[in-house]
Order: sequence, then C-alpha cells, then structure tokens
Amino acid sequence: MPHTSPPPAPLPTLTADTVVLVDFTSRTRDRPPGPYRRLFARRGALAFTLGNLLARLPMGMFSVSAVVMIAGTRGSYALAGAVTATGLAATAVLAPRIARLVDRHGQARVAVPATLFAALGSLTLLLCVRTGAPDWTLFAAYAATATTPNTGGMSRARWAHLLKGEPEALHTANSFEQSADELCFMLGPVLAAFLCGTFFPEAGTLVGAALLVAGVLLFAAQRSTEPPPHPRTTLASPLRTPGLPPLLAVCLALGAVFGATEVVTIAFADAHGHRAAAGVVLALQAAGSCVAGLVFGAVRPSGPAEWRHPWCLVAMAALLTLPLLAASLTGSLLVLAPALLIAGTATAPTMITTMTLVQERTPEGRINEGMTLAVTGLLGGIACGSATGGWMVEHLSPTAGYGVPVTAAALALLLALTHQTRRPV
Repeated sequence: MPHTSPPPAPLPTLTADTVVLVDFTSRTRDRPPGPYRRLFARRGALAFTLGNLLARLPMGMFSVSAVVMIAGTRGSYALAGAVTATGLAATAVLAPRIARLVDRHGQARVAVPATLFAALGSLTLLLCVRTGAPDWTLFAAYAATATTPNTGGMSRARWAHLLKGEPEALHTANSFEQSADELCFMLGPVLAAFLCGTFFPEAGTLVGAALLVAGVLLFAAQRSTEPPPHPRTTLASPLRTPGLPPLLAVCLALGAVFGATEVVTIAFADAHGHRAAAGVVLALQAAGSCVAGLVFGAVRPSGPAEWRHPWCLVAMAALLTLPLLAASLTGSLLVLAPALLIAGTATAPTMITTMTLVQERTPEGRINEGMTLAVTGLLGGIACGSATGGWMVEHLSPTAGYGVPVTAAALALLLALTHQTRRPV
C-alpha cells in the first residue's frame, strides 16, 4: 500500500505581538472544476469537438476564397458575387433536407458522403476557374457545395444527447458552440485571404476542402457520442411545431443584423480610405461576441430561456446604437471599432438563447433539421440585410446604413414579444 505523506502542519509566525498560523497547504485540490472543464471531461467530448472545429473553420473560408479566385481569374466581382449567391440559395434549399437525412439515418452515414460530394464541388469549381470553362459551370460547381452538412448543428445535437436532463451543462455547451462559431467566423476569412494572397488564388479553396473532409471524418469517427437515428419518425415537421416558426422569423431578423453590419462597415471603411482595415474592425466585433459567449456559458442562467430571450434582444438593439452614434457623431473608424466591439458582446448571448429555444421546441427526432432551419433563416437574413445595407449605402450614406442593424434587431425583439403575448398561459 503506497505511503501518503500527511499535509504540512501550519507554521506559527510571530508578527509584532501576534502569533499568526500560516497554512501552506495547496487549495487547488479542493477547488471544484469549472463548467468548461467538467464539460470536456466527458468521454469522447473533446475528440468530437476538435473534429467539428476543424470542419467548421472552412465555413468562413469558402465564400472569400471563391470570390478571390473567380475575380482574380475572370476579372469580375459581379460574376464572383453571383456565383456565391447561387451557392447560398442552394444551401437554403438543400441544408434542411441534408439535416433531415442525418436525423433519420445517423450523422456518420450521411455527413461523410455529403461532405465528400461538397468537397468534389469545390475542386470542380477550382478546375473550371483554372481551365477557363464557361461561366455556367462555375454556378453548377459551387451549387454542389451546398450538400455540406451543418457541422455546428450536429455538434449541438450531440451535446443535447449527452447532456439530457442537465440544463446548466447544456447551457455551457451551447455557449461554447456559439463562441466557436464566432471564432471560425473571425479566423476563416483571414486565413482564406492569407492563403490566396500569399500562395496562389486557389490555395484557400484547396485548404478549405482538405480541412472540411478531415474534420468531418474525425467527427464522424466518434461513434460513442453520436445520437441515435430516428428512421421511422412520425413526428411533425419542425415547421409545423408550435413556437418554432416565429423563432425562425426572429432568426431571419437577426441574420439581417449581421449581413447589414458587414456590408455597411466595409463601405464605411472604404469611404474613409481604410478599406483594408474593415476586416480587422469586423473581427473585433466577432471577438467581443466570442468572449461574451464564453463568459455567458460560465455563469448559471437565471430563469427559463424563453424569459431571457427578449432581454437579450433588448440588449442587442440598445448596443447596436453605439456604432450608429459613433459613425454619426465622429465619422472616425478608430471610434467605430470599439463601438462594434462592445456591440458584439450582445451577439453571442442572444444567439445562445435563441438556439437553446430552437432545441427546446424541436422534436427530439428532428433536432438536426430544426437547428439547420434556424441556420437557414440566419443565412436568408444575412442576404436580405446585405442587400438592404448596400442600398442604404449607395442611396444615402454608410453612416445611415448603420440604422439597418438597429431596425432589424428591434424587429427581432418585436417578433419575440408578439409571439410571447399570443402564447396561451
């Protein structure tokens, strides 16, 4: 039997006319582990998370890489924008169907072939650009990438399966996932621009496809944490589930916040002669959201998510007035940057609470489909917000464009409050 030495006795020390007992015993062993440490101490959690992060990073790379690659070779940003818009539209149509197959047949059985097909579409796009193929081939190839599975949704579904009956731990997991989304949004475009600019225009697409395939294969290999499929589910579509369609409308409005903010910030920086700094300023906003998400996940949530949701939207609408005021009163990018950083701190808590409500209101057997519909709503909102923000910039001014995110956040709040007042008591 191993000998365990007793803890050191307190050391008496004389201070003036007072005897002080100094205890040098380590307190770290008595300190309970933090919420994130407890989360990833679960068997298999760290492995599937690493694979998912690897697969999620390219989500912020592909569109930037495609624009740089197409515009650099064909000399047309209009063509590049049209191709990526086609991919977004195809994703809105196919993503919920891919998610439905995931729910019915399992993550590994569907995600791996869907990812390989999407990677083949990316490589086909690269070859079409490289060989000077007709423009229509670019649209067809990029549309094929829409089979990319919603890796973030699959990861959240695993947490929901592992943490069933543990709402506080699930809150921490959802907070981590949202922070991971923000981190990938922040690093993906930067990595894509670096690869395309440093090496060759196709480098971003090649690396993105390799990361996607490797990440999904690693993620799918973790079978012990995979939620069971529901092949013969008789559950109604999430679109017919009470309480979910209004929440998808809120997602649409939130997407408009993100799309408008991105376009207007780029235009504002360009108007002041600092277009290259726009990416840094937007990364600050994502960084604020990432940090806020981690902090939000470490604290114990108060009250149900349905009660917290309107308050999160109030905070978002209020903080989004800061960029509007900074642009209107100072016209300085240096003042706008910290305003966006502060405004970003409301993003993650709002999205965490929104996705928690989506999980709660979606039937268990169709949770991937429900969360993918929420992401589809966000993507549609981003497209609408980008178009509206661009119109405001072109016809009024970049400063006036910052009114679009404020309006969209207020609309999201109105939708949430209207639904709450209509729900039966």
